[in-house]
Amino acid sequence: MELKRVVVTGIGAITPLGNSVEETWAGLLNGVSGAGIITKFDASKFKAQIACEVKGFNIEKYLDRKEARKLDLYAQYAIATANDAITDSNLNLDKINKNRAGVIWGSGIGGLITFFEEVSAFVKGDGTPRFNPFFIPKMIADIAAGHISIRFGFKGPNFTTTSACASSANALVDAFNYIRLGKADIFVTGGSEAAINQAGIGGFNAMHAISTRNDDPETASRPFDKDRDGFVLGEGGGALIFEELEHALKRGAKIYAEVAGCGLSADAYHITSPHPEGEGAALVMQLALDDANMKPEDIDHINTHGTSTPLGDIAEVKAINRIFDKHVPQININSTKSMTGHLLGATGAVESIASLLAIYYDIVPPTINISNLDPEIPSYFNFTIDKAVKRKVNAAMSNTFGFGGHNVSIIFKKYLN
Repeated sequence: MELKRVVVTGIGAITPLGNSVEETWAGLLNGVSGAGIITKFDASKFKAQIACEVKGFNIEKYLDRKEARKLDLYAQYAIATANDAITDSNLNLDKINKNRAGVIWGSGIGGLITFFEEVSAFVKGDGTPRFNPFFIPKMIADIAAGHISIRFGFKGPNFTTTSACASSANALVDAFNYIRLGKADIFVTGGSEAAINQAGIGGFNAMHAISTRNDDPETASRPFDKDRDGFVLGEGGGALIFEELEHALKRGAKIYAEVAGCGLSADAYHITSPHPEGEGAALVMQLALDDANMKPEDIDHINTHGTSTPLGDIAEVKAINRIFDKHVPQININSTKSMTGHLLGATGAVESIASLLAIYYDIVPPTINISNLDPEIPSYFNFTIDKAVKRKVNAAMSNTFGFGGHNVSIIFKKYLN
């Protein structure tokens, strides 16, 4: 069968750099760090006392206070970003077939804040079970997709993907496949996460996964730098409107980029560590190129997973070197996590937005905080250090890898008739 073409017609984002796509994009281009000392709780007794928090978010812009109290923060981010993406897409909800409009959302953890608060209250009490009746609906990871569907009346496929840090990238891949197979016309897809609390910081700290550079938070997320000591935990969400090309053209939609192809693979190696030679990462990038019918030299920009962990960064570099070989010096590579921190299940969506905007505006955001490149990394890697670079970006790849060995690569390209 002939596969349908899929384009991106709307985007929404809430990140540590701003509560809109515009603010986030400006922060990325200007090399702004979203990191700081944690304000959401007293972290003074924790080894890691820093995070990339969302600042000044007001859910009452989207929901009244009573309704908002029924949602965990991760679901609030989902509602807000989905709303902004639909507004940006200029969709007339009264004129589309809502039976062919769906929601596929990603979240690695779901309502961690709700879970922690409810269990803490029970433990501190007298043993009498007094739980909020919305405890379970607020906590479960699928509820964000349900809320978006209910809010906009979308009756097509509706579910949540959970694959740790690859969750929202998996959601995008599923939405892409449903549309190109002719199963739907439109998807709200993306992901959200809100794990900056005692449990989130404590859990990742116990794994030695996050940075303890508490004296200088803004330089703590330093992908590919020899002095990196782990990622900086972030929060937020990203939403994209994926739409079948002819459906978008008929309504005169603005098109940011076309979804060219995707890849999925597993490391089959370790629950948290990547394969040291980047085998799963190399496989997933090659699969994405094959799916897009592209060659390595067709890629102008790679937004890496680039978390700032000692093992992960080197494994990804080895994989890129293997797949792109002599073309590596011509690619503007970056890690937007150097600015946003690691948004866990939301990271694939947010970084896909950054990748397609690089195509739309022909400019690649920088990687900040690389003071001393890791000596294991070949010097010909161009990490777009400190300053955004204006260049023609015809195609960009976004990599996302998750605990459990889950790997996703998505390629976007300029839309051409």
